[in-house]
Amino acid sequence: MQEIYQKSLLQPVSFKGIGLHSGKNSTVTIFPGEEDRGIVFKRVDVKQNNIIEANYQNVSSAKLCTTLENKYGVKVSTVEHLLAALYIVGIDNAIIEIDNEEVPIMDGSAKDFLDILSKTEIKLLTKKRKYLKILNKVEFLDGERKISIEPSNSTFEVDFQLNYENKIIGKQRNSVSFQTDDLNDIYNSRTFCLYEDIEKIKKIGLAKGGSLENAVVVDQEKVLNDGGLRNEKEFVNHKILDLAGDFLLSGYRILGKVKCYQGGHELTNKFLRKLLNCKSAILSMELNDIIISKKESSDQPVKIAINA
Repeated sequence: MQEIYQKSLLQPVSFKGIGLHSGKNSTVTIFPGEEDRGIVFKRVDVKQNNIIEANYQNVSSAKLCTTLENKYGVKVSTVEHLLAALYIVGIDNAIIEIDNEEVPIMDGSAKDFLDILSKTEIKLLTKKRKYLKILNKVEFLDGERKISIEPSNSTFEVDFQLNYENKIIGKQRNSVSFQTDDLNDIYNSRTFCLYEDIEKIKKIGLAKGGSLENAVVVDQEKVLNDGGLRNEKEFVNHKILDLAGDFLLSGYRILGKVKCYQGGHELTNKFLRKLLNCKSAILSMELNDIIISKKESSDQPVKIAINA
């Protein structure tokens, strides 16, 4: 069942680590956020114009990670795993202070973030959570890559398929409901790459902080990490984690069934830009115990009953 009211942290939590792409260490502190504020990053190492809204329109790059940038050119990158953790925990409002340009990669998944967030109490706020209900199918195609969303009464579901020539990764596929399924395998799944691509990635100035401690590396027909994979579908499960984090940039909890084929950060952002422009296919709303309050563009509320 979907929750009615917005949530934030009761107390701040902190963590630190190395950035996957920058190779720079940073410290992050997540503070409670006010109602309707959403998720906001604050670069404390920058003295002016250092606020960056976690919004899909502020995505300036989606190459191997999601980078947010404000109108003054201040950036924060690799935000997707932390955002996915906030989505899973149910945090709607938070101020995230960071003293460098990249969120630490931790172990390459969202596990460490979930462990940290679980150590603080969650505060229930008085304002209602904002949902986006899908009314009609919306699809975005980019060559062989594609992503779509269809109506779902009360859940956010993701059906994701990879298509790699590598035999270990192959055509992995998984489907998960973020409301009804056990998400342990999703948030424990790490970022990954092919061994043959490492030098290519480093040549473009990325993966400076990458290691077998924070990424799964596949070399032809074997996984190089000690202990191998954490779960049978770790590759596609990590892609689902990424998608959840990127979807939180919509500013809503989205109710719909997503299907994605060969997707990634760039495809997801392009899709969100199309989706949020399809006014006839989406409905912004709030939930009551047995009532959905529909907000049309006229701002006149219309109430309809839903099944309990």
